[in-house]
Amino acid sequence: MQELTITRHNELIDPVLSIWSWQIPVYLFLGGLVAGIMIIAGYFVLQRRYRHTDFSTFYLPHIALVLLSGGMFALFLDLEHKLYFWRLFTTFQPSAPMSWGSWLLMIVFPALWANTLIRIPQPFQGRVPLFDRWSAALNQRPQLIKGIGIANMLLGTLLGMYTGVLLSSFGARPLWNSAMLWMLFLVSGLSAAAAFVHLITTDEYERELLAKADAAFLTLELFVFGGFISGLLTSSRVHIEAVRLLLDGPYASAFWVLVIGLGILVPLGIQMLAVNHRVKHTPVAPILVLLGGLTLRFVIVYAGQFSHWT
Repeated sequence: MQELTITRHNELIDPVLSIWSWQIPVYLFLGGLVAGIMIIAGYFVLQRRYRHTDFSTFYLPHIALVLLSGGMFALFLDLEHKLYFWRLFTTFQPSAPMSWGSWLLMIVFPALWANTLIRIPQPFQGRVPLFDRWSAALNQRPQLIKGIGIANMLLGTLLGMYTGVLLSSFGARPLWNSAMLWMLFLVSGLSAAAAFVHLITTDEYERELLAKADAAFLTLELFVFGGFISGLLTSSRVHIEAVRLLLDGPYASAFWVLVIGLGILVPLGIQMLAVNHRVKHTPVAPILVLLGGLTLRFVIVYAGQFSHWT
């Protein structure tokens, strides 16, 4: 990176400077997925679904902790000076989105951990007596459980928005310079989380509910895509050239086929047939939604680095 910026960053040598690899799209996808899971799990906590051991709210917080740790590890691999990552948490810079994100993640982990204490799964009960006592105390205070559910929904919303705000704050990249990007990533994260719960749940009511929710999120995502694309097309010349990277440029095939076609339209059609009991629920639609969400982050990150002002 230092060698590139000091000795080679010249449009006649390197017309395009691309420094982010697979780690950042994976981090953004897992962050968005966890954000959606937190919102869904928080909603189910408010509905008192945590009392049903076969309901997803019983184990979603545990899965979210693993997924978020995986995303943080991918981000760690992208760092150039890995030994100094801890310095991010020794200061707070209000004008730096990454500083906001670092501290937001520090709050998200305790909120998820508190959600796991509401109901500790049977295999883990008795392993740490202190956690069992805290869980018992928590269940004697319904208002505190309600507060944990609300906190998870609020923090999940902020985390989902942050993954888009992080990119849109880079004004040097015209494709990311859109006020719709945070909404696009938030809705995509919600859709991926609904598909994930739909995929793993064993409860019939929950599967039906999440399939309907995913169909609504996928429909909303199409409208957000419309706003994102039309906003760039009605902006300056560089913004039009940037969005054409997706519409008819080098990333068009991945965008139209993998993100819009297989990632949204096909699973939306399957989900609509399933919720109307025309076909049975299968893993096909949720798997396509998850792959489409991951591809979306890769396309946006790579095409965004390709876009420029010259």
